[in-house]
Order: sequence, then structure tokens, then C-alpha cells
Amino acid sequence: MNQLIKVIIPAYNEQDSIANVVQDIPSIVDEIIVVSNNSTDKTEENAENAGATVLKENRKGYGFACLKGMDYITNKDVKPDIIVFLDGDYSDYPEQLTEIVNPIINDDIDFVIGARVKRLREQGSMTAPQIFGNWLATFLMKLFFGAKFTDLGPFRAIKYDKLLALKMEDKTYGWTVEMQLKALKQKFSYVEIPMKYRNRIGVSKVSGTIKGSVMAGVKILGWIFKYSFK
Repeated sequence: MNQLIKVIIPAYNEQDSIANVVQDIPSIVDEIIVVSNNSTDKTEENAENAGATVLKENRKGYGFACLKGMDYITNKDVKPDIIVFLDGDYSDYPEQLTEIVNPIINDDIDFVIGARVKRLREQGSMTAPQIFGNWLATFLMKLFFGAKFTDLGPFRAIKYDKLLALKMEDKTYGWTVEMQLKALKQKFSYVEIPMKYRNRIGVSKVSGTIKGSVMAGVKILGWIFKYSFK
């Protein structure tokens, strides 16, 4: 049975990369949804020209953009089987989407994370705070929940009905860890797939700034401790 796949790409001022991301996504995808998160450059125009559906979310925050994409899908008559989340900065390899969705299609896995493993990462593609933050978050998830996650990678796929069951709510930096924690709590089946990772085009709005790194760290730890004592 063919699976209907939709991709949600949050994007804030990614005019130089977004067309590359959209164009490299395999043709098995039914629709690519780029959510412009208050972009002030040509992100929206370039995404549309590349063939994406473009939505606007003026409230800044990664989670806000993801929720906007989900809202759009909810209001469609035909619902997808699988949702893939992917960043708009071209640090991931969109052509690896087939590897991300394979465990869902072939093995009936609920949730798949693209893990940015060291041996496949381009030098400098992840900052020291990112690497440490990922290690700490996944270590705590292992400690508290017995999780086997090694990364909070944004390139991920999940069954649509399972995504709805998570009742996602984080509006900013905690989106990825919230999804993983709730998947653990609801005992979803999950796997990680090793992914290639390269230096992004442009400057990161999170790891590229001290404020972004600190805020992301606080949000991530907040979600972990919230669920640890539930």
C-alpha cells in the first residue's frame, strides 16, 4: 500500500537554502509545506518557486511553525499517513527522506529520528553547545525513561495518527524533545537512522547565538524534568 507522505519545513530567513531543500526531497512525497516563520527575505518566494506550499506564521518560534503546518494538514480532506519534519537550512540531506520513512512503511515503526552521528557529520556542522546539549538530553532520557535516543535531530518521521496523539504544544525550542518524551510516555515504537549532516547555509538562529543556545538548553531540560516527575 502506498503511504501518503507530507513534509513540514519551518523556515526563518532561509532564502539561500530553501530551494535546495525542497528540490532534493524525493518524489515519493505528496506535499512539501514550508512554514515561513516571520521571514523578511525571499524565503517564501524561493520556496514557492521550488514547488512548495508556503504558509506564513508570524509568531516566532520553531514550534509555532510546526503547529501551523499541522493545522493546515488537519483542515485538508485527505489526511496523510506519515509526517516528516525537516529543517530549511540544508544541513540535512533531504534525499535521505526515503531512509527516514522506511522503518514506518516496511516495519510498522511509529517514530523515526535521523541521528546526526559523528562519523557522518561534516566538521563544524554542530557546535560544542549543540553536541553537549544533545548528549545531556539523551543521557537524561536514558536515565529517567530507559530511552535509546542518541540525538534530538530535527529530521524525523512519524505516523500522522501518532503525531496527533502526542498533542504537541511547545511553541519554541522544546519541540523536538517534547515529541521524543511524549513518544516514550505513550510507548511508541521508535528507531534511529544514522544521517549525514553538513554545515548549514547561513547562520543558525539557535546554536549560532549565545541567547539561542541558552534558551534551547533551558527549554529542553525543562521538558525532561517535567516528564520525569509526572
